Amino acid sequence: MDVQVPLIALIPNYVLAALMYTLLGRFILSFMFPPDSRNYIFRAFVRLTDPVLALVRPITPAAVPHLVLLVFAAIWILVARIVLTVATASAIQAA
Repeated sequence: MDVQVPLIALIPNYVLAALMYTLLGRFILSFMFPPDSRNYIFRAFVRLTDPVLALVRPITPAAVPHLVLLVFAAIWILVARIVLTVATASAIQAA
């Protein structure tokens, strides 16, 4: 059985993957740069990931430090990617 996956079904997974790896990149860069760094690469990572952290912060306990919040956000996105992949595969299989 040769089933073709439509491109529109793959785009959300790629976007979530890019966000997840950007969060992990910011986590690693946080060990090299201070939070108020003027480095343009680190500032780009901060600007890209701050909206995701704003979504994750309300569902994460307040006792969690900021660096650990980055890891939690990456894990939540990984879970979302898995759920999306399973839902896409089951929808394609049903069709």
